[in-house]
Amino acid sequence: MSLKTKPSTSSSFYYEPTQTQSSQEHIMMQDQPTSPDQKLTARNLSWKQNLTTEQDAAGNTSTADQQLNGDGLDNVPEKKKHKWKEPTAKEGLMAIIKSSWLNVLVVFIPIGIASHFTNWPATVPFIINFIAIIPLAKLLGFATEDLSLRVGEVLGGLLNATFGNAVELIVSILALVKNLVPVVQASMLGSIISNLLLVLGMCFFFGGLKYKEQSFNVTAAQTSASLLFIATSSLLLPAAFYGSAYGFSNQSQSKVAADVLNISRATSIILLIIYGAFLFFQLKTHKSFFLEAPKEASFFERSSSRVRSDIEGANLEAEEEEEEEAPLMPLWMAMVLLAIITALVAVCAEFLVDAIQEVCEQWGVSQTFVGLVLLPIVGNAAEHVTAVTVAYKNKMDLALGVAVGSSMQIALLVTPLMVILGWIINIPMSLYFNMFETVVMLIAVLMVNYLIMDGKSNWLEGLMLFLVYIIIAISIYYYPSDGENSLAPTNSTSSNSTST
Repeated sequence: MSLKTKPSTSSSFYYEPTQTQSSQEHIMMQDQPTSPDQKLTARNLSWKQNLTTEQDAAGNTSTADQQLNGDGLDNVPEKKKHKWKEPTAKEGLMAIIKSSWLNVLVVFIPIGIASHFTNWPATVPFIINFIAIIPLAKLLGFATEDLSLRVGEVLGGLLNATFGNAVELIVSILALVKNLVPVVQASMLGSIISNLLLVLGMCFFFGGLKYKEQSFNVTAAQTSASLLFIATSSLLLPAAFYGSAYGFSNQSQSKVAADVLNISRATSIILLIIYGAFLFFQLKTHKSFFLEAPKEASFFERSSSRVRSDIEGANLEAEEEEEEEAPLMPLWMAMVLLAIITALVAVCAEFLVDAIQEVCEQWGVSQTFVGLVLLPIVGNAAEHVTAVTVAYKNKMDLALGVAVGSSMQIALLVTPLMVILGWIINIPMSLYFNMFETVVMLIAVLMVNYLIMDGKSNWLEGLMLFLVYIIIAISIYYYPSDGENSLAPTNSTSSNSTST
């Protein structure tokens, strides 16, 4: 540092700052009145003490130091390593017990398993295993979320995508293996409709009872809804193709059915690619779009001064540390819990699926009703409770993530996987739905797209969604039993391949 005296005055001093001092300090030092030696000495000591304190506290070069050395806004400080304390086995066990009040239903798990080996009517094991899967779904989500905190955002997102709809996936696989294709297709469609109309409607309604108007991240919601509309279009095209091509005299029903099956398989591969691209978009390239309050983006936009940027960056880092979640279980316990719960879900779902056909005969309902209305309640009951609870706490971004995000996963991930799995095991599972089922899904998707367009919600919008779901459920209940042939191309293809 070089100290110079202005020629016109003897009481004012100025200095030339070195590269390690900011322009703001230069301005502040120029404004100092008298006693330059004392002021400069105090300033230098203060500056060195601040640097020493920051380095001792952080263990590395501070953000301010990086900015003053020319890194500035172009070099975003890396996120610090997690500082949580590893929970003990006792703490993990208590966290599992206290994770949800739905845990009181775990008593139905051994009863449901035992009921399968008794001579009770099929209705009994169906209902008991139906109830038993509900707490298992909640515990499965709890273990997945806890494990996701340890593996980072990308792997955590993949874990949530895989196990987020594990119940629907397991039930669908078991039903598909037993060649219950109508149940599989109806359960896929029912999960989407249930999340969009029932769950989202209850979120809007109960949240609107407490708050006059609630707002949410419209960008994230519309992105998910747009992808959901793409998936809906993929279901419309096979039905439109079948209806049009079957009208030609030179096309037999079996030939058209085979073409629909090929279209469905190719479309399923494309849908999986779209879902993979969405995960990369959400977790890697455009993470700020899906934040509840994108503070990181505004930080870079507003910062014009390096010193002010340092202060805002420090505040943002402190907020992130405060909001950082810590695992509630040891790593081994989370993995063991995930494995055990997945196995129990598979067992209870197996016994549930075994009873479906007999229950339909005893209750006088179609497999379409069971798949569209009853089975989605099993897989989504825990998510229903979570979504409504967070909506009542005015956390609408999280509520929409549960409702719309889960529907999108079913449409872009689970349903295409079922088509490909059917292809592998030689069961003709397609994306063909009859006119009634296609219209029902189109109504649900269009309503949700329209209502989330403004980024706001109220109780009336929730009531509308809920009542539309009730109307659809009533219509499905009276749907004729021969509606099992709604998958005409699939069934005819199956019979054709069998005869050959």
